Amino acid sequence: MNRLFLAVAALFVSLAAFAQDAQKLGYADTEYILSQLPETKKMETELQAHYSQLEAQLKSKAAEMDTKMKDYEANYQKWIPAIRADKEGELRRLQENMQKFQADAEASYQKKHSDLMAPLYEKVGTAISAVSKENGYTFIIALSAGGGGGNILLYKDAQYDVSALVLKKLGVTPTAAVTTPAKPQPK
Repeated sequence: MNRLFLAVAALFVSLAAFAQDAQKLGYADTEYILSQLPETKKMETELQAHYSQLEAQLKSKAAEMDTKMKDYEANYQKWIPAIRADKEGELRRLQENMQKFQADAEASYQKKHSDLMAPLYEKVGTAISAVSKENGYTFIIALSAGGGGGNILLYKDAQYDVSALVLKKLGVTPTAAVTTPAKPQPK
């Protein structure tokens, strides 16, 4: 009985201490904040240029493959078996090289994206920390995680949204927010 009384008393003391030390919570829509930064538009332009360069190289390789395939199809009956085997090997190597280039291009694009986004994430994170300290927030929760990774909050009250404060801290005048309807969750 004494143990139960001590446990209940400890619980009440803990709750009273927690109530006295009120936590101030807020959230920030990082995807929205990033969309408002001028650096994001520059990053998207640079990323698109990188993508276009990779795409042009891939098209060049595909055109070379296509030309050699048409030559093979037009002449394979005229060639002696040794030349035919050599041409088939060349086509196989071209196909393998093209597949490797596609994989390398995708990895290159992802790395470029990460390299370009890292300073933006750091900048936004620093601004969120500053806004939190200046306004007495104990916790700031990210509304959108990592570029579309999904929402973390199940409910939000607009009065706790610090996104505008973060943008102000970054010296950015926000444009109108674009709201997207929530996706229905499977039951």
